Amino acid sequence: MDLKSRIEAVLFVTGRAVDIKEISKILETDEQETEEAMLSLIVDYSSRGGALEIDDENGYILQVKDEYMDIVEKLCPVDISNAVLKTLTVIALKGPIRQTELKELRGANAYEHVKELVEKGLISRKKDKNGKSFNLKTTPKFEEYFKIKGNSELLSKLETQKLSELLELNK
Repeated sequence: MDLKSRIEAVLFVTGRAVDIKEISKILETDEQETEEAMLSLIVDYSSRGGALEIDDENGYILQVKDEYMDIVEKLCPVDISNAVLKTLTVIALKGPIRQTELKELRGANAYEHVKELVEKGLISRKKDKNGKSFNLKTTPKFEEYFKIKGNSELLSKLETQKLSELLELNK
């Protein structure tokens, strides 16, 4: 099997950004050889003019080009109720945030909202240091879905305003 084809399979199946080190480990190949094959694969995708591309902003990910996202959104929408969307907004604007603090801000329903958002892959939930609560923060999938570039923990004021406008909510 061709190394480029094997890398393509890894990108297709993982559905998330992966780095050369992880790809090499999965395929049991040399990192430099893997990187060379990856660069060749990127050139292949960009030269053929299809709907797919390999993005390398935060690792490598096989994705649909922006100009085809309307099709994807019709076929695979992420349905989020208004209440869950408001909870997501609080997490995005204040994150990382403790789940207990989120409950104080959004009420007892926040627990169900968090469960739904974790299942959709829009937030991550990890035990805090004392083990009594969870720390919540947005994920790269959140950034991709709302087209927010950069690290979600370091959202600039401009990106925060954009997020608030996107979600049509006041801070």
